Formats: sequence, structure tokens, C-alpha cells
Amino acid sequence: MSSHPHNTPCELCASRKYSLFSDLPEAQICTISDHKNLISHRKGQILYYEGTKPLGIFCINAGVVKVYKTASNGKEQIIHLAQKGDFLGYAALLGEENYSNSAMIIEDAKICFVPKEAFINSLLHNTQFFRRVAKALSHEIGVMEEKLTDATQKSIRERLAFVLLQLGNSYGVEGAGSQKIDLILSREEIAGIVGTATESVIRLLSEFKKDKLIDLDGKKIIIKDRRGLARLSDFYA
Repeated sequence: MSSHPHNTPCELCASRKYSLFSDLPEAQICTISDHKNLISHRKGQILYYEGTKPLGIFCINAGVVKVYKTASNGKEQIIHLAQKGDFLGYAALLGEENYSNSAMIIEDAKICFVPKEAFINSLLHNTQFFRRVAKALSHEIGVMEEKLTDATQKSIRERLAFVLLQLGNSYGVEGAGSQKIDLILSREEIAGIVGTATESVIRLLSEFKKDKLIDLDGKKIIIKDRRGLARLSDFYA
């Protein structure tokens, strides 16, 4: 169930420094703060559905959200995992289109909803903010192009190794020569990120463990040989 906690003013938000709102002048950030709503969401809740109309944008204060598309056979393709400071839904809002994907909470989250008018007004009255948003959109397009290339040119093994490295970069906790990915993802969700069958991910994780590239702690993955994964993924980290 969602709940409405006390609205933390944007100027006092610890996650603001990670977001596109970080450099907004005080007057504009106060306007955003006056119009937004901070809502707590539990794991498994849907933030928005593909095909529905955006009424504003979402800014993640805490937690993790998976953004995904669902194929006709019901299989999920995870586009990316969003975390604190990330904006969601702004591409559809600016394009005046329905959402092209869905978003689900995978780690309990606090998310601010900023209505369309407040967001658009900030864009129109701040050239620097407009440029930052345009740059973020351009970056997203570039990332999608890279994923499309990887899907056609890299093996499943290479893609899985690369995904583990990315998860380590975003959610890794360092310890005694290893790095634990401090995020619980089901094998189905990892398969959805890689773009393959769940059975393939289960088999490859077992092989990676046997090769001492990773270890498993329940559902969490521990990276033991980052250089080995980097060589396997054809990516130099």
C-alpha cells in the first residue's frame, strides 16, 4: 500500500544532488517543492503502466524502480533500474505521448510526483535546466543504442558479465577483496535485464561461481573477480 509521508522540502532533500533538479535556483526549487507530493511505495507496487498518459514526472528520493516492457507472451524486458535522484516518465511527458514502458518498485521507495505544469514551467524559465534535461534524454537514446548493439553482437555470457559489472558499480558494497551487489533481484529479473531465458541465467551464474568469478549469498551476488568479468564481457573496467 502507498502512503503519503511528510513532504520533505526539495531544498532539504539529500537525493536532490543526484537529480536534474540539483542546480535549480532557490525560487524555482521552492515552486517545485510547493507542488510535489512525496509518496512511499512498497516493493512490488506499479508506479505507472505502459500505454497510460503521464500527468507529471517522478523523482526518486530513495529505493529502486525497474523500468520494463512486457512482450505479447508476457515476458519482461527490463530497460533499466532507476535509483535515487533519477527522473522517470519525463520523455513521454515532453513528447506528449503515453508511457512506452511500465515501472515497478523492486526495493521499498520514496518517490516525489511533480505535476506537469510545475515541471514544464521550470524548463521554460531556466535555459540551463532545459539543456540538462535535453542532455539526459540524448544520453538515454545513446544507452538504448548500445544495448541494441550488444543484444545483436554479444553472447549471453558476455552480456551477463557486463550486467553484473554495472550492478556492482551502482549497488556494490566493498569488502575483503570482493564486492557484494546489495540489491535483491530474482533470476527472472536478471534475465529480463540481460535479455535471455531465466534458465540461461541460472546456468551461467552457476558456471561463473565454479570459475570463481562470483559467489552467491542467498539471492545476492558477490563479485569476486571483477577483472575476470571485465575480460569476459569485453569491457575494460
